[in-house]
Amino acid sequence: MLKIALCVKQVPDTTDIRWTENNTIQREGVESVINPYDVYAAEFALKVKETLKDVEITVFTMGPNQADEMLRKLLAIGCDKAVLISDRKFAGADTYATGKTISSAIKSELPDFDLIICGQFAVDGDTAQTGPCIAEFLNIPQVTYAKSFEKVDKNFIELKRVLDEGIERVKVTYPALICVLDDTFEPRRAKINGIKFASKQKIRVCDAQVIGLEPEQVGLKGSPTYVSKAFRNMSNHNAQKFELSADESVKLLDEKLKSLEVQDA
Repeated sequence: MLKIALCVKQVPDTTDIRWTENNTIQREGVESVINPYDVYAAEFALKVKETLKDVEITVFTMGPNQADEMLRKLLAIGCDKAVLISDRKFAGADTYATGKTISSAIKSELPDFDLIICGQFAVDGDTAQTGPCIAEFLNIPQVTYAKSFEKVDKNFIELKRVLDEGIERVKVTYPALICVLDDTFEPRRAKINGIKFASKQKIRVCDAQVIGLEPEQVGLKGSPTYVSKAFRNMSNHNAQKFELSADESVKLLDEKLKSLEVQDA
């Protein structure tokens, strides 16, 4: 059996972002959604399962108790098990501490994993660092910017990566970690049997003690980086519309640029 650890994250609804006194995003009590890139990571894992058949997908997420609902939605569309990594000590973790925490949970709960699948980015941080951190802590190879797989069997997977220079095809043997990009397909929806299955499943909850980490290794205490300042960019677009000829447009633009130079002087 091929064992997949699917790592997902709840992110705050972008219309309802709140900050803690440490300039980290407040997650408890805030309306959250599944990170969009993780939706595609889930679809990637489920397509591997459909291709090989003998596959088991365990979903891991780090967050407050409200993440239970997200995990059950993933169970409803075809994932098999779910692990919630939750402890107040985890609050304020940077990508390094998050990677350490999730990798420790995987070692504890799914030590014989074959594949770890993550979304390439999280829209609340956009660093693309957590997946690579997990791979580094577990000392396994990683493939980033994966768009799809070309071939998969019980020993290896062949992937298509999208890079600035073009398309790259790579082959990696297990165990390995893959970071998935977004795609153009419509993600699947839960069916009634899947919803029934999800409602009956017991979600495993792991705290710092369960996964073998000390308080100083996790959360804000275990984070070597911190946010010194956080603010919402408030753009003020005072747009004006002009219907001018090409020559008139050039003249107007020149005048506007000169007036900006005067203001900056």
